[in-house]
Amino acid sequence: MRVTVKAPGSCGELAQGTINGNSFLITCPIDLYSKVTVMPNKDIGIVTIGHKVATAITKTLQFLKTTNDGFHVSVNSELPLGKGMASSSADISAACQCIALSRGTLLSPDEIADIALSIEPTDGIFYPGIILFDHVKGHLRRYLGHAIPMHILIFDVGGEIDTLHFNQRSDLEKLNHSKELQVKQAMNLIINGLTKNDVSLLGKGATISALANQKILYKPHLEEIIDIGLSWGAVGVNVAHSGTVVGVLFPVNKLSNCPACIEEINRCCTGVKFLHTVNFISGGLMKQEGDSHEWEQCF
Repeated sequence: MRVTVKAPGSCGELAQGTINGNSFLITCPIDLYSKVTVMPNKDIGIVTIGHKVATAITKTLQFLKTTNDGFHVSVNSELPLGKGMASSSADISAACQCIALSRGTLLSPDEIADIALSIEPTDGIFYPGIILFDHVKGHLRRYLGHAIPMHILIFDVGGEIDTLHFNQRSDLEKLNHSKELQVKQAMNLIINGLTKNDVSLLGKGATISALANQKILYKPHLEEIIDIGLSWGAVGVNVAHSGTVVGVLFPVNKLSNCPACIEEINRCCTGVKFLHTVNFISGGLMKQEGDSHEWEQCF
């Protein structure tokens, strides 16, 4: 039976760092997706795109204590690589669940997290809602609530970042420790914003985390992007803390200001490229099985 699973990407993270030495991020899922499809095929076995997806498939089969009896796997992603938009996490999580469904079972988010984390540091976009997640060891997995309505203008400051190499930096622990006070403040503001459905609190918290991360992964023109965004009614920015994208966060009632904001940032910030306007959404995986064209939540 044909099975397709889609996983949302992200615009970086709402916050990321350490608290008392424990790594965490707060997810920022968006409505761009990676889709993985599995179809039975006795002749060609696993055909897939990328080493990480192949590894995820192998590890899922091992977890389910089953073998490859021949199937075709295809990946169709809207997410660019190396930008901090959770492209690998989306591919891996969708592949894990797709293989499980093709075997007549369903993996829990925690089971997917365990498989994904055995491959590389991962984003928690496959968990329903917005979560606080230990992206390195998986010790923290805390549900914070549903997404609140918000538009995000995604800009790319250029280059590519390898997540695995970034998290192996020898100076990362020391640098994260130095910004723990700001990160804790950011986390509390974001949690309060989600709890109170207050996009301005969320935006303030995300901006604090973005600025604190400048000493770890510098984003050119970040302060200028913040000033321009605020002048057009944005509530702040967020960043990919181990990537190259910056998100300008707009309340839904300020959508009409977005084109002018994009134009001004493009004009004033040399080397910064506008990518997409997206919606902030709750995370989680969705599935299509057999001949159905309807998407259903996996959990």
